[in-house]
Amino acid sequence: MFEEVGQQAIVHIAVNLLVLVLVWWSLQAFKFELFVRDPESPQAKILTVLVTLGLTYLVSEFFLEYLNWSLMLRFLF
Repeated sequence: MFEEVGQQAIVHIAVNLLVLVLVWWSLQAFKFELFVRDPESPQAKILTVLVTLGLTYLVSEFFLEYLNWSLMLRFLF
């Protein structure tokens, strides 16, 4: 039982880190300058980090829930 929890934790960490890198990379193409007054200000940088973390949470949660649901399908039959 604890073995499965450990494996699940490693999968969650790996997926979150992978999605974090992908979201950060993809947001580099987004022009935040159009939406903030001073793109070099600390507030703009924190906004970029918060947007990255928010998108990372949403995307990784989707994939992890999908994985969890697909693993539960074996109990259907």
